[in-house]
Amino acid sequence: MIVAGASVQGAAHLACGRDCQDAFRTAVPGGAVVLAVADGVGSRERSALGAHLAVDTACRLLGTGVPGTAAGPDAWSEWIAARGAAVVDGWLDAVRALLAAGRGDSRSGVDEGPRGVSDADAGELAAGLAAAVVRPPWAAFLAVGDCFGVVLTGAGGEPGGASGPAAERCHLVLPPPLPGDPPPAFLSSPGARLRARTFVLWDPDLSGVVLASDGCAAVALDHPAVRGLPPAAGPLPSARFFGGLASSLRASGGDAAPLRELLAGPAADRTGDDLTVVCALRAAGRPGCP
Repeated sequence: MIVAGASVQGAAHLACGRDCQDAFRTAVPGGAVVLAVADGVGSRERSALGAHLAVDTACRLLGTGVPGTAAGPDAWSEWIAARGAAVVDGWLDAVRALLAAGRGDSRSGVDEGPRGVSDADAGELAAGLAAAVVRPPWAAFLAVGDCFGVVLTGAGGEPGGASGPAAERCHLVLPPPLPGDPPPAFLSSPGARLRARTFVLWDPDLSGVVLASDGCAAVALDHPAVRGLPPAAGPLPSARFFGGLASSLRASGGDAAPLRELLAGPAADRTGDDLTVVCALRAAGRPGCP
């Protein structure tokens, strides 16, 4: 599979001298691909560090014990639910250890966890996370926060071929929060372990998985009115964005330069937030390709 990712600093962050607070990472444990993207909470000064800890933890823990392609839906669902809880716990443990080491003491209190660091302290590194484990025809997802995910299905076609990216369909399987929804939980939120979303899908035509930080919503998702649908239909994945992304990465053999150019292009002016995308694609979009 082609695996690629890129982050672009948001215009608003660049204007005020704030570093990129997104992070992404990939791993390829035998026979599977792990994707992770994290979005640091903008109001927390150390959230960029929290985002990097999130993707590191996700790739480490989601890369072990991955079910085989012959496993059933129950096995996959139970595995990602257990691994998802482990990722949330693992992130919090890593944050507490980091903060305690930096503080150099071991104060304790009723609301404090291991190493004397409270949940409120961990909020300094607040971040959202979306992760996926791709082992076609299976894909398993974990989400805490407001990142989103899309899957690609269909023949796809050879890069630059007659069928082109239009033959490949895109589906928003992990939507971002809608206006009016309750505020999203983050990895540092109370009860984050219980609020983490996990699910699996099986599709013999699965040809790609794409994860993105919420800053990409303005460039990668269409308002339903574009398709003649009512607002209640919610955002829809842009076939132009995802089809172009898949076609460019297949043509480049996975070189991330086209992805960075896409994120930094004129359309990115619609958002001031950081933009991060990470994806895994079948080499020619065909279910029979490795």
